Amino acid sequence: MTFPSGAVPLPFLSSASHPPSRAEQPVSSTSEFLTVRRPGPLLAGDDPLDAPATWGAVATPVGRFELVPVRPARDLALVHRWMNDSVVAAFWELAGPVSTTESHLRAQLDGDGRSAPCLGVLDGTPVGYWEIYRADLDPLARHYPARPHDTGIHLLIGDASHRGRGLGSVLLEAVADLILDRRPFCTRVVAEPDMRNTPSVAAFLSAGFRRAAEVDLPGKRAALMIRDRPHPLLL
Repeated sequence: MTFPSGAVPLPFLSSASHPPSRAEQPVSSTSEFLTVRRPGPLLAGDDPLDAPATWGAVATPVGRFELVPVRPARDLALVHRWMNDSVVAAFWELAGPVSTTESHLRAQLDGDGRSAPCLGVLDGTPVGYWEIYRADLDPLARHYPARPHDTGIHLLIGDASHRGRGLGSVLLEAVADLILDRRPFCTRVVAEPDMRNTPSVAAFLSAGFRRAAEVDLPGKRAALMIRDRPHPLLL
């Protein structure tokens, strides 16, 4: 996984050029919680993300929203078109032939489930692309005191007609709520926008995230944004 640089416009809250991969054992900060349980190796049959396909739809101020797992036979052409939008391409770095998009999706779909590529569907219309991933099992965990089951997000709003309306912030809040509701052992949702991207950081803040730190990642200095569970689970 690489961490793209550049200032991302408000609708593009986070992006990644490659799917998350296995990180080294994460570093834990015992000052942040009482008992640490480090995740062991993933076993056959494990679902690292607690089955996003079963999470269902939620009501938001802008309509009914749902994360729908990507199916290449149905969704590849749409995601490919979004990745070749000039604004998206500048930050996701996945512009090119359809095979480029397909390889990116397949790397996640054929993996062990630690990253889930999804469409964000609002009132029945796909409006963006999301990746929900296990941040504690990702190289990102080498750059901050990760907790077991930390869940990361990347997203883009696909069509220009859906941008510039504050949609990203509303949906970001909805997805963070959804993750914390459907993943009982996850105590927080994390993201790493470029710190120069002040509109994006502001969108995270308005969605209930806090700016926890600045971290140096390949290609950018990032603002580590964290959305905490209101009443953390003690493991």
